[in-house]
Amino acid sequence: MKKLLFVILAVAIIVGIGYEAQSQSTDKVVVKVNNAPATSGKQMYVSYCAPCHGVSGKGDGPVAGSLKQHTPDLTVLSKNSGGKFPSKRIVDVLQFGMANPAHGTAEMPIWGPMLATMDSTSTGDDIKALRISNLSDYLKSLQVM
Repeated sequence: MKKLLFVILAVAIIVGIGYEAQSQSTDKVVVKVNNAPATSGKQMYVSYCAPCHGVSGKGDGPVAGSLKQHTPDLTVLSKNSGGKFPSKRIVDVLQFGMANPAHGTAEMPIWGPMLATMDSTSTGDDIKALRISNLSDYLKSLQVM
């Protein structure tokens, strides 16, 4: 009887460890990010933003379903800001993230530090400003009214 109880306990522990390892490995979604040129807001968007926000910007990217928070529709930023594109807010989000719980975690990368180090031919601040400006301009082009 002790042997049977020991075998059952051992099997339960092994199954529990296997389940835990499987659940941990599926909690993270890894997205390969291709370095996009600073001169192309569209290419940067497709590489850095589209996995979550979708190519169209509507929040329907392939990773969106695995996130804890709903991925916002980036095509209505102007509409939700009284008809004016919120350029300063977009720049701030790209540089510093948001206080919003959906963006205050690793759910949305804060691209600011990375945007400055992606091009070895320019100074960090110059390339970061160019990348953020071009990405913001591209987001502006996605707006619907």
